[in-house]
Amino acid sequence: MSDYWTPAHQAVEQEDAEALARLLAAGADPDEVFSNMTLLTHAIDAEGDGSLQSGQPLTVHTTAVLLAFGADPELADPDGRTPMNMADHYGHDLAMKLLQTHISRRARTWCA
Repeated sequence: MSDYWTPAHQAVEQEDAEALARLLAAGADPDEVFSNMTLLTHAIDAEGDGSLQSGQPLTVHTTAVLLAFGADPELADPDGRTPMNMADHYGHDLAMKLLQTHISRRARTWCA
């Protein structure tokens, strides 16, 4: 375990969706902010950067887990970056589609 990251941010950094889901199920805040990133902006950054570094296709596992546990898809981090900004930066179409779906569902719920 890292001495730097919180447990949830460490799971995101390692792209460990299972550990992240366990932490969220145990009560971790899906909108936690640490080191100027929300968990969701961190997840999209880790997925995008991991793909760039490895040459492997983009994944969306940690982003999907966070959204399933109620992370706010529009919450900006302290630097003003929204999850959509981060996804757009990496050309992370899967994350952008998930975010759009969750934003649309929230809008329909608020209007109902």
